[in-house]
Amino acid sequence: MADAPLHAALDESLRDAEMLTDEDMGGSVFSISAATAEAAHEATVAAQEEAGRRMAVAREQMAEFATQRATDLESIEQALVAFRDSLPAAAQQQCTQAIDLARQALEDSRTTATEAAKDAAQQRGADGAGTSASALLRVAKRGRDDEGDEAPNAEAEASAPAPAAAAAAAATGTTPQGSVCLADAHPREVARYIPMRLETPHERNLLRLLESALHVSEYTDKVDILSYSGKTKRVQKQLMEVCAILSGLLVATDYRAGQELVTDRNFADNATFFQCAFEVGRRHKVLNPEKMRGEYGKLMYLLMDAQNEDIRQLLEFELVKPLKTVHARLEEAGMLNVLDDPLVVQATAEIREAPGKPRAQVQREIKAKEAAREALVKKYTGGGVSLRDRDVMKSLFGLVGGGGASSTTLRPEELRQCLYSLSDHNAYLRFNKEPVDTAIKYLEGWFASPDSAELQLSINVGMNGARLSHNHARQYTYVRQTLYLWREIMGDMFRLWCLAEDDLLKRNSYYRLTDTGQGLNRVQAAPKVSSAMHGILNRCMHRLGGGWVGSSVVHLGDHNVPNALMFIDKYTQVPRILGPLIRVVEEVERACRSDAKVSAYVESVFGTVERCQKIIMCDFFKHAFDGSGADNFFDAGSCIDGRLTSAWNWCSKVEKKVYWPVFKLCGFAGFDGDFK
Repeated sequence: MADAPLHAALDESLRDAEMLTDEDMGGSVFSISAATAEAAHEATVAAQEEAGRRMAVAREQMAEFATQRATDLESIEQALVAFRDSLPAAAQQQCTQAIDLARQALEDSRTTATEAAKDAAQQRGADGAGTSASALLRVAKRGRDDEGDEAPNAEAEASAPAPAAAAAAAATGTTPQGSVCLADAHPREVARYIPMRLETPHERNLLRLLESALHVSEYTDKVDILSYSGKTKRVQKQLMEVCAILSGLLVATDYRAGQELVTDRNFADNATFFQCAFEVGRRHKVLNPEKMRGEYGKLMYLLMDAQNEDIRQLLEFELVKPLKTVHARLEEAGMLNVLDDPLVVQATAEIREAPGKPRAQVQREIKAKEAAREALVKKYTGGGVSLRDRDVMKSLFGLVGGGGASSTTLRPEELRQCLYSLSDHNAYLRFNKEPVDTAIKYLEGWFASPDSAELQLSINVGMNGARLSHNHARQYTYVRQTLYLWREIMGDMFRLWCLAEDDLLKRNSYYRLTDTGQGLNRVQAAPKVSSAMHGILNRCMHRLGGGWVGSSVVHLGDHNVPNALMFIDKYTQVPRILGPLIRVVEEVERACRSDAKVSAYVESVFGTVERCQKIIMCDFFKHAFDGSGADNFFDAGSCIDGRLTSAWNWCSKVEKKVYWPVFKLCGFAGFDGDFK
């Protein structure tokens, strides 16, 4: 076996240490030193993995830079040849010397690019070997810890062969993580990541209390600072302050409940109240990404600190509880079989009002959706029938329950809430994926074979802020691949968000407070999100085929994307960028039809409405994907998160564009939305 030498080495070191223990010291002293040595070794391996990963990213970026330089020199050579051919024969000799120098530089650049690519590949191999060694170390440790234990190992089951895992997934209606977009997954898999809507007035009151407390709190201003004082005490003080604010607000809104909460002023006795308040806020944010834009960061950093062992001991209670999801609620009630019913798809479908679609057809679809929802409610809860008839249905057909043994069943309204929550996911997909789909439609329809030179997507480094050089075909492929990647990410956003919270709120997962160039930020690894993102990227590459243009580096846990919270905040910007842009492009035609003055302006500046639309989208596809936007060259470029950085940089400069008046005439108000 591959890990046999590692097992042998560990066993030998343990035997030597046992001999030393018997001769010179007590067993308890050795056990402490051995545990310390093993922990130090694990920390060393982890540090080596982190260093290898950073080196791999640096070499990937160096290879990309060298390739880009070779491409630039090739363009220069072609321009010089064309210029020489246009000169008289007498002057061509001098130009030929310049061309020879350019060709020599081009050959040197190609050699450098090839060597850089080889170095990057070798570094990736070394990084993979280090990861394998770390994995073997963990396996060996688990083997020693579990030796003699007859209980089945859950991790061994999780590492079962792929065919067996796939068969088990098919039997349970789940899909392996990353193998399929959540938007296309089985309802059972979807339900695992969909939070429940706020169900009761009590939960909405808790949400208002939490938002008010976080709004006035200065938690991150007091905690995330460079100071000589102990951070643990600062964190505890701020956490207690937030809890005190919550308690005071509860007294102000409901005196009786607040009086019971603060009678003995012991927060630990009211842990359930605080857990529910924080869980409601997290659940509301996932379902409504445009809400709590200022408060959610404080909330997650507060809970991140509360997961530290020292803080938990000082607080004497937990602040974090799992999100209440549709799957968890149905599983608790023993009704997971609801998700296997074919009616679920129709009962949670999004009704679309497409152009030209008759209103009567929309009404029919709405009624069919409502009928499917009520049929499910009656089928699984007996809603709308007498208790006697409900018992008959349960005894004859087994229509209630069936997802697990439980004495708890859902009331009709609770099952409706589960279905409404699944519908919210479909509504999210519509409003966040549709702008990306429309942008892809414009790209493929207008720029696959542009009808004029002004619609060419070619860019050159140094011109108009670009940090990449692409000809039209390469830029077209680069933009198309990026948009399809964003489309996949939007479809998987709920899963990514849940995984991000898992990474952020993992117990004793430490972070470093680091100046990343944009102020002090919490730099923390995000292994679950990173794994999911690589799965999405691989899926996108496989579907598109061909060569991947640009870098495939995913920055997470470094100065570019410090932690999983920054990752989520970054990709929630995609619909905020594309949504207003697509609305303006679609509104131009309607505005010109309804207002003669707008039509006259567009025709005088752009010629036709379609040309105006194409110029807007052409500029976006060129300069929102040109590698710009970062503080330096190596942080810009074509890496996965750098593509979004370039798009956001384009948004900040749209006021200087020739088509800016068209944006204002079409009702454009901004890309960033409302922070309230």
